[in-house]
Amino acid sequence: MATTPIVIEAQPFRFPIAESLDPARTAFIAIDMQVDFCGEGGLVDRWGRLAPMRAPIAPIARCFAAARRVGIRVIHTRETYKPDLSDFPPMRHLRQTARGVATGDKGPKGRHLIQGEKCWDFVPELKPLPGETVIDKPGYGAFYKTDLEAILKKANIAQLVLTGVTTDCCVNSTLREAEDRGFECLVIEDGCAAPRPESHAAMMAMLRTGGVFGTVADSAAFIAALERLPDIAAR
Repeated sequence: MATTPIVIEAQPFRFPIAESLDPARTAFIAIDMQVDFCGEGGLVDRWGRLAPMRAPIAPIARCFAAARRVGIRVIHTRETYKPDLSDFPPMRHLRQTARGVATGDKGPKGRHLIQGEKCWDFVPELKPLPGETVIDKPGYGAFYKTDLEAILKKANIAQLVLTGVTTDCCVNSTLREAEDRGFECLVIEDGCAAPRPESHAAMMAMLRTGGVFGTVADSAAFIAALERLPDIAAR
């Protein structure tokens, strides 16, 4: 007798679209959940836009627990630049400077987005567990100048579940890069955020109605599907 496939109810189509969810072929990616984006004294906090950026922390933490329980690989990314900013585009620095605070500037918790600084590291609620993959990326997309694609292909990963910040920038960039590389993608709506909520809403509307780059669900739907899977320790 055929078993009912395990899928995540999403819009505009289920995930995965043509098969049952397989933890061994799925990766859960949390994009740039760093103090600079989601914590007090970070870059976004100094821009005056911190409140919406902290909203995904609790949903992502719940998703982490569910993914780890069933053996879905958890991957963390950090936006990362050298102390001399040699890998940070000058035009991007000019645009940020026009806002008053830029990457590399010194804040209450160190220089923003510079490798090794306190503000560059992950928020305490979402620290990686020992052995989990951490991707330090010198740009918006998680595939740009990183070995993420090689890591995923070596592990035979076909589906990606994306969360993090910001919805309209680094999540969007990573989603498009992933689609170009043939990965099937799901974005967790309440697991993402942007400094301006209207930008987050626009990205979610595009996903729901178009389906060009992937599909979208909330954390409850993701966790509900995983509850049908056995613990990794029981296999």
